[in-house]
Amino acid sequence: MLTRLYTSTFIALAAGLMLVGSVFAAGNGGNSGSSGAQNCKSGEVWSNSLKRCVKSSSGIVPDDDLYAQGRELAIAGEFDRAIEVLEAIRDKDEAGILNYLGYAHRKAGMIDKGIAYYHQALAIDPDYVLAREYLGEGYVAAGNVDLARQQLQEIGARCGTNCEEYIELAEVIASAQ
Repeated sequence: MLTRLYTSTFIALAAGLMLVGSVFAAGNGGNSGSSGAQNCKSGEVWSNSLKRCVKSSSGIVPDDDLYAQGRELAIAGEFDRAIEVLEAIRDKDEAGILNYLGYAHRKAGMIDKGIAYYHQALAIDPDYVLAREYLGEGYVAAGNVDLARQQLQEIGARCGTNCEEYIELAEVIASAQ
């Protein structure tokens, strides 16, 4: 009888621990790869080392983490927050950072500023076809389809007409006509 009581208690505790674990996983948006950036308030970023939000100007969060969070926010459509986080990066001389600064600015309605960031990214890495795709999309948004077609040709020369960036930009250009 005592063994049965211990077994029942153990099973109940194990079930309780699994429930608590699933609650914590759900609190992370159900995505264990998420940085937590979307849970922070404006002016804050997620610190992986501290496991909490900190002021984005504090310098505690490494540039790589800020880039990952800024990219995540931009892709999630939180463009103003993405700009805020990406601007907190101390060393912005990387094509990927400049590309997502361009993307967030363009999507937030600041097309010319976005285009300028894409040009900076391409000055660092002319073969960065994602920046070329986004630049082409920016040109379409600005009403300059001819410049977008030039970027499409550049993408085609670098990765062919079957790569994702070529296909995406070709669709944007086709829908603008």
